Amino acid sequence: MSNLDLLTAITVFVLSVLVGIEVISKVPATLHTPLMSGSNSVHGIVVIGAMLIAAEAHTWLGYVLAFVAMVFGAMNVVGGYVVTDRMLEMFRARPADRKPAAGQPATGTHEKAEV
Repeated sequence: MSNLDLLTAITVFVLSVLVGIEVISKVPATLHTPLMSGSNSVHGIVVIGAMLIAAEAHTWLGYVLAFVAMVFGAMNVVGGYVVTDRMLEMFRARPADRKPAAGQPATGTHEKAEV
């Protein structure tokens, strides 16, 4: 990799970080969780990129970097699905409270009657 390629890669990385910070700061707080869970699940692209790096690597440093990228990418993908699942659990309908059987007082009234 020449110095120009490295400089271009660093420039793209820095610009993407700045754009990401600007975009995330404009999103309302209530949409942070859905946005982050979706972006984490899309993070599977990093896993594919890490696999490509591992295929092209010929040094131990390349293998280590590819392994670390795959681990972090996989953790992010799994985390995205876990957060999405927890978020969807919050929107599920809860079972209605059980109605007292005939002849039984409603919960809470029995204790007041004894006092």
